[in-house]
Amino acid sequence: MGNDFAFMARQKRISVDGEDYYIDLLFFNRRLRSMVAIDLKLTDFKASYKGQMELYLRWLEKYEMLDGENKPIGLILCTGKNEEHIELMHLHESNIRVAEYLTKLPDKKLLEQKLQKAVEIAKEKMSRIHTENHSDTV
Repeated sequence: MGNDFAFMARQKRISVDGEDYYIDLLFFNRRLRSMVAIDLKLTDFKASYKGQMELYLRWLEKYEMLDGENKPIGLILCTGKNEEHIELMHLHESNIRVAEYLTKLPDKKLLEQKLQKAVEIAKEKMSRIHTENHSDTV
């Protein structure tokens, strides 16, 4: 998970209207000052997963969030994701993100391509941050 994550719970039981649900993993991120709920799925992303995660996040807001914390973030880890589903559901506007995990190691060429793309994205972000920081001081 990287730095600044603190483990809070595994299979965190929450109860809504007498029905039990389980958040697979719950972390707290110090820098974000936010809980991070992770739901692990054994299939490709489905639209219903968003509703389930929204229930988890609203429950955490109501019963677990402390003063000074930001709203919880949800991460749905799936074996695959369909970009159109995510676009139509406006996940980019919510505190919910979807990521894929690998069930087997891809070939070396694909790994190299993904790594190169990740480096390009990181460079673009750093460039934007650098530009924004310098435009504020002018």
